[in-house]
Amino acid sequence: MNNTIDYKSAWDIIKKVFPILDDCCPISQLGEELFLKNEFYAVVEFVKHNNLSKTIQDLLVIKIEQRLRDEVAPDFWSYFKKSEHDTKGFKQFYNAVKSLYDCYKQLDHTISKLELFKQAAQIEDTIYNEKCVHDSLKLILKATLLSQLNLDYQIVVMNFYETALKMEDTEEHDGQCIICLQESLHCNCLHLFHETNRFDSSFISVLEKWLQTVVINWLRKIYCYTSDPNSEFMVIMFDKKLVNYLYNSYTKIRIDQLFNIIIEFPESLPALEDLRICLPRTDLKPLLTKKLQKAMETRLLHPGVSTPDVLTAYIAAIRSLRVLDPTGLLLETVTQPVHQYLRSRDDTVRCVVSSLTEEGPNDLAEELVRGEAVQVDENTPVDEDHENWETWVPDPIDAAPSKLSATRRTSDIISMLVNVYGSKELFVNEYRTLLADRLLTQYSCDTEKEIRYLELLKLRFGDSQLHYCEVMLKDIQDSKRINQHIKQDPEYKESDVPMSAMIVSAQFWPPFKEEKLELHERLVTQMKSYTSAFETLKGSRTLCWKNHLGVVDIEVGLADRTLTLSVSPVQATIMMYFQDKTMWELEELSKVMQCPPTILRRKIGFWQSHGILIEKKPDVFCIQEDLENKDNNIQEDIFVEDYESESAMASAQDQREEELQTFWSYIVGMLMNLDTLPLDRIHQMLKMFAFQGPTIECSLQELKVFLDRKVREHQLIYSNGYYKLPK
Repeated sequence: MNNTIDYKSAWDIIKKVFPILDDCCPISQLGEELFLKNEFYAVVEFVKHNNLSKTIQDLLVIKIEQRLRDEVAPDFWSYFKKSEHDTKGFKQFYNAVKSLYDCYKQLDHTISKLELFKQAAQIEDTIYNEKCVHDSLKLILKATLLSQLNLDYQIVVMNFYETALKMEDTEEHDGQCIICLQESLHCNCLHLFHETNRFDSSFISVLEKWLQTVVINWLRKIYCYTSDPNSEFMVIMFDKKLVNYLYNSYTKIRIDQLFNIIIEFPESLPALEDLRICLPRTDLKPLLTKKLQKAMETRLLHPGVSTPDVLTAYIAAIRSLRVLDPTGLLLETVTQPVHQYLRSRDDTVRCVVSSLTEEGPNDLAEELVRGEAVQVDENTPVDEDHENWETWVPDPIDAAPSKLSATRRTSDIISMLVNVYGSKELFVNEYRTLLADRLLTQYSCDTEKEIRYLELLKLRFGDSQLHYCEVMLKDIQDSKRINQHIKQDPEYKESDVPMSAMIVSAQFWPPFKEEKLELHERLVTQMKSYTSAFETLKGSRTLCWKNHLGVVDIEVGLADRTLTLSVSPVQATIMMYFQDKTMWELEELSKVMQCPPTILRRKIGFWQSHGILIEKKPDVFCIQEDLENKDNNIQEDIFVEDYESESAMASAQDQREEELQTFWSYIVGMLMNLDTLPLDRIHQMLKMFAFQGPTIECSLQELKVFLDRKVREHQLIYSNGYYKLPK
């Protein structure tokens, strides 16, 4: 870093990353900004270099305390004013809690970034001795509210709960709400009560204390006015029945709310703790399982919910149900329909892998950092119980014998997601494809960041599984070095089209998407020159160019404007041909570029959208030099295909088909040597010889479908359970 540090610019970036430091930024906007990863990591590097990490953390805590003290607490207590009407107190309390909750969520967004900052800057100091920064925020919030306690708060709180209790008895008010005076069927007030009273505190201990001190004490005054032992016995029996009734009623209420409790985890942790205490004292576990499965099927497992949202809910369910049942049995039972549904969605694996390597606070990314190995094989015992034998508890009697207790207890979230499919290879291959796509479409890709993710994934999936990805990243680094060597070669001459190449080891990369394209002669000449320089540098090695892959930085100069754009090779080739000739027929240009007319028209749409090309008449395009008549000339409703949105890799279906064709060559060799083979024998031999490298093992059923297709195509003969080649 330079000796002269521009602290003002650095402070501006820090305020951009943490807007709470800007006094002009209201609390309501703290959660609206996007995660600025480049600026964030620039701040981390700056503060680490200047030993300011702890200072920034302390400054953020001071600002949070100041905002709570000066804005949040006064606003919250302003609602607690005496009112002659109970119904007004109901709305006052609802508005107070809603205002506080909204502010808390905005501040919690800042706390999440502070947590990420602590990890990146390696700050070990805790905030008020709390291990979790979110717990620190709750502690600060409680302390600030109590320091400004309103003396009349109990009256408003009492009005709120008394009014809510009265609303439960609809018959007394002839089905009319006592607050808004509407019919109860059309009233939203009871919903406001449930929203205000949700999940953020424990009630069972308070309810049980109330039962003992008020109800049971009252019964004793009625029945125990003498020293008759029968009276005391009756009160004891009443006590047991009422406690049982209390636990059953409270548990049923929480079971009805359980889906919402799960979605709002970890804020709903007190409600889960209550439910965990209640379940062993009631016989309502089957009811919980049935109702929660039904709620998940109706509210989660349908096409209207996106796959990322299903995964978010599934992860929340894993964490929540482990609080209720540490054995994992309840989780295993309840989430079976979720497993089946996730398997039915084509984008599940891609969503999981994308989340694992996503910037910013993220459940799966946090799991990845923990670095535990993925557990897939359910039959491998996990020898943990010897260390904790004193606290070991056996599984319930209804536990399924098919899964080992230790595996069920110790499986982490990533392992459970992998076990939805039962294969590490599927996730590794998807990551390999996503990585290849990023490297090929984002030419300024941060390889250091990708190496960091790769090392974390290797802890999870093993070194051998991700060896191909290591080679891919090495290819990127080698390409930069080779480009530098070639450009320094005095015999290598660059034309007006400077060129750099990304040189990949084809056998280690996933299959590329294939498109036929004949580049412009100027590009071809420069590519030949680059290839010659590479052959001189590397001896016996040469290059095989993928004409349709890459990015071209192009400057288009027209009569009244100049545009600088980054485009794909096909879009650059189109513009270079229009530079040679200002008007082209679609069919003629298609033949020159060796590109199908339908695809070419879509690519031309990019230039039409920028007002550079216009369609003079059907299938005839020309350059638009000026925009004087743009209202008449720029066509609307043109499908524009941005090169960044296109994947450079073959689709998963195409990749799988290519792998199956590789297996086919093995199968042909087997049948030529052994004449006839049954399905099982073919599968066993493929497992020995063909299922190597980054391929997904072919199941027996998938192999049968593939061979049956070959029979229909008359490439195989099937007779009496045996396959053979046709004569």
